[in-house]
Amino acid sequence: MYTLHIANKNYSSWSLRPWALLRSLQIPFREQMHFFEPGPNDRAFRQFSPSARVPCLHDGATVVWDSLAIVEYLAERHAGVWPADPLARAWARCACAEMHAGFAQLRGQCSMSVGVRIRLHAPTDALEADLRRLEDMWSDGLGRFAGPWLAGPAFTAVDAYFAPVAFRVQSYGLQLQDAGRSYVERLLAHPALRAWESEALAEIRRDAPHEAEILAAGTVLADLRAQ
Repeated sequence: MYTLHIANKNYSSWSLRPWALLRSLQIPFREQMHFFEPGPNDRAFRQFSPSARVPCLHDGATVVWDSLAIVEYLAERHAGVWPADPLARAWARCACAEMHAGFAQLRGQCSMSVGVRIRLHAPTDALEADLRRLEDMWSDGLGRFAGPWLAGPAFTAVDAYFAPVAFRVQSYGLQLQDAGRSYVERLLAHPALRAWESEALAEIRRDAPHEAEILAAGTVLADLRAQ
């Protein structure tokens, strides 16, 4: 059985992606939680991950330590990770790669925190540009492949890759047009994301650097996490 090493569900957007994919496809796996700790995590995380980062997938002696590499590793072994249609599959891979490498303003200004609701101090033009690019990409996929998911009728890796965006939209009240807002609502209603959110809200461990990022970005309107 696979073992997926992850960090705090409230904060770890990268951990969410393969976790949601595995859950959505009902692929058995064992979850291993490693909470962020004060100070460098390198020593503790390097015990299971060559990069000292999460997520990291262990399959026997095989170690896969990047979220996109984990997706491809799973795709070689399980149907449904990518769309069956070649055009949809190519589009989905491009969208995942762009998310993997881009959207720096969204990441930087809206650190993921599932359980808080925040009003941004001052959304920048660069953040707005990231949001418009997301909407354009989502509209393209939904229009090309007829939905309700980005690359067709089934939830696949490309939807898992945008799951953290859905939580950021919810947490920061980011404004989207109707199609983008509807897609975010579908993501948040997916059973895998609902399970992740429930477990994130139950966490009582806090990570000071993540909390500082949130306070620097805006005013906390509500904190729904267990105290």
